[in-house]
Amino acid sequence: MFDLAASDPRHQRVQGRAAVQFSPEGRLSRLAQAGAAKAILPRMHGRAPEIVFLNTAGGLTGGDRLDYAVELQGCMAVATTQTAERAYRSAGGAARVETRLTLGPGARLHWLPQELILFEGAALDRRLEVEMAEDATLVMLETIVLGRAAMGETLSHVHLADRRRVTRGGRPVLIEGVFLGEADLARAGPAGLDGARAQASLTLLSADAADRLAAIRAVLSADGPVRAAASAWDGRLTVRFLSPQAFPLRRAVAAAVEALTQLPLPRVWQV
Repeated sequence: MFDLAASDPRHQRVQGRAAVQFSPEGRLSRLAQAGAAKAILPRMHGRAPEIVFLNTAGGLTGGDRLDYAVELQGCMAVATTQTAERAYRSAGGAARVETRLTLGPGARLHWLPQELILFEGAALDRRLEVEMAEDATLVMLETIVLGRAAMGETLSHVHLADRRRVTRGGRPVLIEGVFLGEADLARAGPAGLDGARAQASLTLLSADAADRLAAIRAVLSADGPVRAAASAWDGRLTVRFLSPQAFPLRRAVAAAVEALTQLPLPRVWQV
């Protein structure tokens, strides 16, 4: 069992914060970064500004703390991570990652981080908070991979508390959480992972979300190892994915993202 309150002072802990803000004209108006959290802004190539967040520590372990923030005012941007984030075995306590996204009137953000890979013994508390204006648009992706299949790793001890909360026009429109512990890893059926080693959730919050449902369902293959389903209601479209392997899931998610956004994938993605 994990002692999530414990933290060994003999081990150096990672701290970092990166925050990016764009003006209504799509110009960078604020960039702040400290510690292990960095924000890279590649040159645009005919589309919206791209923000790439990076953890220079190379991974997370117990006691680490990272904070990310994006604020858009009436413009569009794409935000991702340079590579998959890795949560390693904890020697005491849980790592914490908090992300805040703020979308002003008319803003459009595609939040498309690469996978979170949990290693045996990982302990992570992660929180995503989004505040968006009534007419803003958000595409939001979260992908979780349990262990490294290429290494034959099967997780038996892990702690993950992953919370997401979105308000639109001051009203909560999405509140969900993923909580994984030892008992959840082998749980079968609809309430558990049912043998999957990788899962993803792709959500669109937009006034025309329901209009895009047919296009998304058209790219969700009924064959192959990835199971996926999509639904839309009240300005929200959500796609859920389960897969026994990470790479087939990445390809399925990439196809769904492209169909949903009608834009190329972030350049740092490898598919």
